[in-house]
Amino acid sequence: MRDVTVVVPAHNEAGRIGVVVDELVGDHEVLVVDDGSTDGTASEARDAGATVVEQPTNRGYIAALKRGFREAETGVVVTYDADGEHRPEDVRRVAEPIETHDLDLVLGARSHIPRPSERLLNRLTRLKVPVSDSGTGLRALRRELAVDLELDTVCTCGTLVLEATANGARIGEVPIETREIDKPRSIAWGHARQLLYVLRYLRRV
Repeated sequence: MRDVTVVVPAHNEAGRIGVVVDELVGDHEVLVVDDGSTDGTASEARDAGATVVEQPTNRGYIAALKRGFREAETGVVVTYDADGEHRPEDVRRVAEPIETHDLDLVLGARSHIPRPSERLLNRLTRLKVPVSDSGTGLRALRRELAVDLELDTVCTCGTLVLEATANGARIGEVPIETREIDKPRSIAWGHARQLLYVLRYLRRV
């Protein structure tokens, strides 16, 4: 599936990023956006076979994601977490409905959303868009849609789906399973700020 670029934002993921890239490179173009890491993330990803672009400073997940969208050269981009949570076989499953021109955004819907804050953001998003997992890190987008997204928020939970809907995107989901990993608590605290953005975006749809 070389007409798909897997965009992997990464910050200080040495020790994990090499395994993630190695699972993907046989079937996909893999673009790692090193977000100002101070460890060996960039070199490890490069050694594993990824194309690596480096942000000079740590600018955050959203900025890294947008850089990846701009740098990708294929018609479909798939976002993929650098921590090893996702399964490589699910890349094909989320990308296929876009390759067949049926959808513009496909979410990899997890069977369980672990954080209460993320479940709250998801419930709010469902007031406008009937999806079960608006905060998933595994999603496929038509590149034209991806590069047009402003994503002027703390994270993508809820707001990516709401902005895509406001832009007229056709959205669907496919079920996925994730692997157990440690997630830093700081991500959940960021959802408190993200709530304000979701409420703002709800008025745009």
